[in-house]
Amino acid sequence: MKSVSIEIILAVVVGVAAWAIVVLSNSADPDAEATTVPVASQPVRDAPGGGSFAQSDVADAHWPIFRGDQALRGVAKGNLGNAFKLIWVFHTDGPIKSSVAVGDGKVFVASADSNVYALNLLDGKRLWTFPTSGAIKAPPILLDGTVVVGSTDSHLYAINAETGAEKWKYLAAGQILGSANRLRIADGQTRIIFGSYDKKLHCVNAADGKGLWTYETEDYINGAPAVADGKAFFGNCKGIVYVINIAKGALMRTIEVGAPVVVSPAVVGRTSESSVEPRAYIGHYNNEVVCVDLSAGKILWRYDEMDGPVFSSPAVTDDYVVFGSQDEYVHCIDRKTGKRVWVFKTGGNVDSSPVVCGDKVVVGSDDGRLYLLRLSDGGELWSYEIGQAITASPAVAGNAIIVGSEDGTVYAFGPK
Repeated sequence: MKSVSIEIILAVVVGVAAWAIVVLSNSADPDAEATTVPVASQPVRDAPGGGSFAQSDVADAHWPIFRGDQALRGVAKGNLGNAFKLIWVFHTDGPIKSSVAVGDGKVFVASADSNVYALNLLDGKRLWTFPTSGAIKAPPILLDGTVVVGSTDSHLYAINAETGAEKWKYLAAGQILGSANRLRIADGQTRIIFGSYDKKLHCVNAADGKGLWTYETEDYINGAPAVADGKAFFGNCKGIVYVINIAKGALMRTIEVGAPVVVSPAVVGRTSESSVEPRAYIGHYNNEVVCVDLSAGKILWRYDEMDGPVFSSPAVTDDYVVFGSQDEYVHCIDRKTGKRVWVFKTGGNVDSSPVVCGDKVVVGSDDGRLYLLRLSDGGELWSYEIGQAITASPAVAGNAIIVGSEDGTVYAFGPK
């Protein structure tokens, strides 16, 4: 493997922060004033001339967390058609690098203009704005009526999803660049877990934001932790994958993958085949995706048929692992063997994390296009030219596809 200087790693990570992770400390900031600004005092950014979804298209729309579920598998329920039309847009004043969250009839989006926005899912109208003191590159999550999101101002915020009022905030030791995750443990308490540039994985109480524990690693954590079977799984810039018991904050295992990890893993647990143990699928900086047996602590296969690093979190189905690379291709490989199934060439780096829905793949590219591909062979079914890079992961909710772009705009697509 080629060695990679920390300067190069930091430069790339800052440029592609959609998959970097949050840093938090053990203390909240009781002296800081609440930063919620009433909707009436904010400029209205309603979608000019925008359309509206049919209620039937978004009746079951639900994408509450980065990659769709706690295991970060990037798989949406239902099936998509073969072509889409633009329904509405919403403009912010900064690039959108993170995935949106969808639920309760709303879309929650974070922008590098330092604001979190709540939009009406049907027509994209702004419902409220929550400002922070720094650019936001972390995907928000929706949890029990609360939006949780990190900012580069070093706080993790909990926001009332209906009103936009601040519930609590947790002060970090450094900027927060990536998504949090959550787990409801046996005593009924919900815990929020996230990584950070202070090299720590943090766990806080979802009810009040109080710190419960931290686990310190040897380097920056640049991808959201996957959660499954009461454990958190994540990688860091030293090329180590960690397995942490969430209830205790205790290390269970480490696995070295050989190069800096700057994306989130996708974790798949036991299947109907009782011999199949939990496995993680994760890409890294030295042009590879690996499959890790989390019980045995060993790498089962490596896929290295690409000419660029991986800043795209994989989507994992029963049969396939689909991800993008900075070689400008979308790659699909066999989940069991790690062998190539197909590749699809775009006109730019593919840092966007693909989503699989039924027999379709949805993914963005730095070439400014959103693509819809066949899962079976990678054939292009439809694309839409936005014009500026799409590094964010799309959200697929109901029959809607919603994605942000580097041009600062949220685009919502519905079936033709």
